[in-house]
Amino acid sequence: MSTELAHLRLERPADGVAVLTLDNRGQLNAMSDEMTASWVAAVQELKADPDVRCVVVTGAGRSFTSGGNTTWLAESGAKPVPELREQMLAFYRSWLSIRDLEVPTIAAVNGHAIGAGLCLALACDIRYAVAGAKLGAPFVKLGLNPGMASTFLFPDVVGEAAARDLLLTGRLVEADEALGLGMVSRVLPGEGFLDEVLATASQVAANAPLATRYTKVALRRRHATIEDCMQWDAMAQPVTFATEDLQEGIRAVQEKRAPRFTGR
Repeated sequence: MSTELAHLRLERPADGVAVLTLDNRGQLNAMSDEMTASWVAAVQELKADPDVRCVVVTGAGRSFTSGGNTTWLAESGAKPVPELREQMLAFYRSWLSIRDLEVPTIAAVNGHAIGAGLCLALACDIRYAVAGAKLGAPFVKLGLNPGMASTFLFPDVVGEAAARDLLLTGRLVEADEALGLGMVSRVLPGEGFLDEVLATASQVAANAPLATRYTKVALRRRHATIEDCMQWDAMAQPVTFATEDLQEGIRAVQEKRAPRFTGR
């Protein structure tokens, strides 16, 4: 990309697939100021790229991300609350901008995901964890009110009861328990972990782009009633009726081959 990235890598390993790798290994991929600025630039680039169909987020080394920089937290108590509030809002909005992407996002949790780092994973559409990874948001153990929209993201992903358990105790869970809670969709062995996730990302990227985007938007809307959902479907599905991709999908089924979708 045109902007040089610090503490972050943006790669495109396959057609339609982009990978964002958090790379601040000396601090277990803590969300540094440099990484945050790089993240904003990278997400903006991906948002403007019509060729991107799936985005994978992962970490370098043995950690997904340890979350916010605790050194910064320790030094921030002397600042006025209004100034801190603006800084925290900017930090949250920067990282949660991953939710603004209309293409599916996958968190490849390659190691521990802690605090704001776990919230980043929860902000993605799908989460896969490597066996042995630990996940949790121990904000209260540090004397902090939970941040990074965790009191929204946790109930949204794991439900109210599990969210209360995890956020009020601050305990960490291993990947297998996270799977049982619905926090992650699959637990995969360390060997070949990222390759397996990228294979899934390629499957997602091979689907019809417009239909996939509409499906993601519908899932994010969290329709209040089944009638609201039917109203959305009755608008969105006819839009896809008119696409070339639908005709290609039908031909592919009839010809017993993989479809070649173009997004038109």
